[in-house]
Amino acid sequence: MECIITIDLGTSAVRIFAFDMDKKVIGTAKGSYPTFHTQPDYSEQDPEQIFITVLFVLKNFLNEKIHPAKYAVTAICFSAAMHSVLPVDKNGVPLGNAITWSDNRGKKEAALLKQSAESKKIYDATGTPIHPMSPLIKITWMKNNDADRFRQTSKFLSVKSYIIQQLTGELNIDFSLASATGLFNIHSLKWEEDALRYAGIRTDNLPDAVPVYYNSARLRKEFQNLLGLPATTKIITGASDGCLATLGAGVWGEGKATVTIEQSGAVRVVGKEVLKDEKQRFFNYLLDENYYVSGGPTNNGGVIFEWFARQFGDFKNAYDLDDCIAHLMQDVHEVAAGSDGLLFLPYLLGERAPIWNANARGVYFGINFKHEQQHFVRATIEGIMYEIYSIGKTLEEHRSINSLSVNGSFASMPFWAQMMADMFNKPVSVKDNSNSIGLGAFLIAATSIGAYAKLEDAAKTVDLPEPYKPRKSDHAVYMKYFPIFERLSVKLADEFDALSALNE
Repeated sequence: MECIITIDLGTSAVRIFAFDMDKKVIGTAKGSYPTFHTQPDYSEQDPEQIFITVLFVLKNFLNEKIHPAKYAVTAICFSAAMHSVLPVDKNGVPLGNAITWSDNRGKKEAALLKQSAESKKIYDATGTPIHPMSPLIKITWMKNNDADRFRQTSKFLSVKSYIIQQLTGELNIDFSLASATGLFNIHSLKWEEDALRYAGIRTDNLPDAVPVYYNSARLRKEFQNLLGLPATTKIITGASDGCLATLGAGVWGEGKATVTIEQSGAVRVVGKEVLKDEKQRFFNYLLDENYYVSGGPTNNGGVIFEWFARQFGDFKNAYDLDDCIAHLMQDVHEVAAGSDGLLFLPYLLGERAPIWNANARGVYFGINFKHEQQHFVRATIEGIMYEIYSIGKTLEEHRSINSLSVNGSFASMPFWAQMMADMFNKPVSVKDNSNSIGLGAFLIAATSIGAYAKLEDAAKTVDLPEPYKPRKSDHAVYMKYFPIFERLSVKLADEFDALSALNE
């Protein structure tokens, strides 16, 4: 029996799935690693810790689930969170930690570029909004503020590029992940000279960009022995987590969109044409050479509800966050839609789409004496969903959306999925496999090894279950409160900036 293994290098954990050739999940494993916030706006991770975690979880998973069942691993396909930057020296040794997508230290650099004449040209070429999240801005910040490390850097890698190089000795980055750097021309499929010039780097400071199906890499001999895998096991470069979540959710063609809510979140559509927006509110990332995944990301997804649970939840079982969240959700049904006038702006990590304000902050608004804990629980979820809805609403200015397919550990919760259907007033399908990233990676791998003729054929094999149907009465309530949420997000911009200046 043959199987394909997918490895997703997420923001807080590595998630491993094994699929048989009929797309059935035959096993999963997970290993966590921390993010360090050593200064305001800093978000970093230790690349060596990530690599050791990947190796440990993969070895145990193979020994416990795959080898005893006599599965032959045909291929291993990777996915990863976007926008990471890891500087390495001429020997490939990391120069400090990797900078993650949520790092906001480049706020000034982003603001200066956005105000310049080069902004629109770079955005149109790369498809990446000008924001501190992008490697273009992170590298520019390093050039301006960490000159010694910048000078020592031979190459700027993504975390995924580093992990694959450690395992195989090959250094590359897939078109999908490259298209999220702000440095890659999504039309010519080459590194964009204007962006490179702005960041102060050359093409040879970056890995070679390859198609998502690239499968020529092989495990180093020592890892073949350690993992018990043959030299013939294909190592497939894969794509970004966002693109693969869209593919794995069965979103293909007009009228469909996908919503992901894990630590962060996004609303995405797929098409053969770039989504053009004069306000530069949307990303356009490559799924492969013929299809673009367009949409908007939010910094503030499930990570915000986890924050709420840690601060205000009841840990009946020590350190068991999942149990704490489950207890918080028990009473939330007792509160009606709208949380009796309590609104929450979920911008604890600044925000990307649609307001693109790295200085935005969290706000509970409208608190009165009758509000109890369950009101805050529901308002927190509603605030996260209002932000998701605001992205979808803006996206509908350019594309029609008739139905949603959702994925991610939070979006897949029944209460959250029903709220999304109510807020959008559209049917919402939830994938049985809540982690659609793994399924998307499987479809890339299966296409790479010839199981499908093309990716479009693979996407059409994804079955969606019966959807949640919107409740008109709750939708009407949300549409009364959402304009207030939207106005607050804009009206408080000056106060967000002033508060940020005080904390610098």
